This record gives sequence, structure tokens and C-alpha cells, in this order.
Amino acid sequence: MSFSAARPLDPWRWIGVPALLCIGCTILFAAPIRVYGLQLPEPVFPLVAAFGWAVIRPSIIAPFALLALGAFLDLFWGNALGLWVIALLLSYAVTLFMRNMMTGQSRPMMWVWYAGVCAVAMAAGYLITMLDVKSAPSLIGVFWQYLATILLYPFAHRLIDRFDDADVRFR
Repeated sequence: MSFSAARPLDPWRWIGVPALLCIGCTILFAAPIRVYGLQLPEPVFPLVAAFGWAVIRPSIIAPFALLALGAFLDLFWGNALGLWVIALLLSYAVTLFMRNMMTGQSRPMMWVWYAGVCAVAMAAGYLITMLDVKSAPSLIGVFWQYLATILLYPFAHRLIDRFDDADVRFR
């Protein structure tokens, strides 16, 4: 992508719009729609934003947006307050820490990185839930949620492609 085709890096554009899309998709996928007795999957849409924002560039606004998205998920799904906040911020921190190793990688390798970051977030969520309810959650349910979440990588790739070259100070 050339520099002339890069989008400007306005915070509402690369943080606000994806955050609102994550909220909208979470609400949409929580609809009680059943096909042959099966319900829609419940992926963690804000993990796409957490990964994409950390790869695009370090920001002071992104952790606060993830804090708000995590609080929304906790309230919406009825989880312990702080569960998804910690998981999302941990995934953002891991991605930010590993960002230099990710730059310039191919699309399949970035998908592997994304799957690893999702695994860290899911493991954190699993452990926090286990501490909260004093019982182990279903590993099958966590696996299906993890699988549904890693299948969202093309959206993270689109977000990264759209804004990656917008700010050359962080390349």
C-alpha cells in the first residue's frame, strides 16, 4: 500500500468506529436465533480490535477503549466485572510487546499470532471465571468460543491494512 492511499489516523476512525462495530456485532450475535437447535456462536469481537490497535501503533486511547469494551462485555454477558477488561488489556499488552516481531509477517503468520493472543485472553478469562465461581468452566464451550474468535482474523487484517501506513513514526 502506498503512502498516498493510507487513511488519516483520526482516533474516531481507527478506534471509535471499530469499537462501535464490536458492540453492534456482540449484540447481534447474542440474538436468540436457533437453526436446527443450534445457537449463533458468541465470539469475542473486541479481541479483533485489541489485536489490530496494538499492531497499528501504540496509543493512549486504545487501552481506555478496551476498558470500556471489556466493561460492556461483562455487563452484557453477566460476567464478573473485570473479567473481559483484564483479558482484553492483557491481549493488548501481549500484542504490543510482541509487535516488533510481528511487523512484516505474512498473513498466515499474523493469523497464528492472533490465535496466540486469543489463547492468552481466553486462558485469562478461564482462570478468572474459575476463581470467581470456584468451579471450572466447560473446556468445550471455551474451545468453541476460541474457535469462533480466531475465525474473525480477516477483520483484524482489514483493520491493520487500512491504517498500518497512516502513521510512519511507529514503523
